[in-house]
Amino acid sequence: MTDWRARKGPIGVLTGAGISTESGIPDFRGPRGVWTEDPIAELLSTYQNYVADPELRQRAWLARRDNPAWTATPNDAHLALARLATARQVGIITQNIDRLHQRAGSDSVVEIHGNMFEVVCIDCEFTDSMAATLERVAAGEPDPACPECGGILKAATIMFGQHLDTDAIRAAVQIAETAEIFLAVGSSLQVEPAASMCAVAVDAGADLVVVNAEPTPYDEYAAEIVRDPIGVALPRLVSEILGD
Repeated sequence: MTDWRARKGPIGVLTGAGISTESGIPDFRGPRGVWTEDPIAELLSTYQNYVADPELRQRAWLARRDNPAWTATPNDAHLALARLATARQVGIITQNIDRLHQRAGSDSVVEIHGNMFEVVCIDCEFTDSMAATLERVAAGEPDPACPECGGILKAATIMFGQHLDTDAIRAAVQIAETAEIFLAVGSSLQVEPAASMCAVAVDAGADLVVVNAEPTPYDEYAAEIVRDPIGVALPRLVSEILGD
């Protein structure tokens, strides 16, 4: 059987929170994850709770202000994927909202769960930057309202209870269906429909490679499973793919 590294077609990548932990951004469900250490924090990611509870929204704005992604920098894993894209066709599907892939130099990135750097109104088409909205919070608005319609503002992220963006899902499926190699990196592969991109890729003939510290539901379909730290494993795999 031909080693998956020898395949020369497009490469798809699905990344989860685990790829950013070495940049100082904690994951959610791990032993020291955000939700593990502070179960109430998970409520901040639930749309219905957020809309219904002004006090929860106030806490959410402070959490956005203090998010470590503001000062985080891409780590070796992000940089390795950007390097891979200089020589191969690479499409990245990310569950992360931190934009570290883009800051590392990757330009084909589908943000399946949105991003934390923009703000949207739930009632109208108003959008703004997160930085500008946090300036309003600092100036004394603990729960800033939409300046156009008075509606509730939130980060441009997909919360639990919200529908995913259909264009983003379509783009993700396109990456998965056309990939010959599909890397699943730093994801528990438990959150759908992101995790199902692995199945889409395998069904279309891709070799799946899982890079994650813990077992995932898709390990049985993988051509290779890598448990090494992502910041070490991914640069090594990229060098192997490129034949360095």
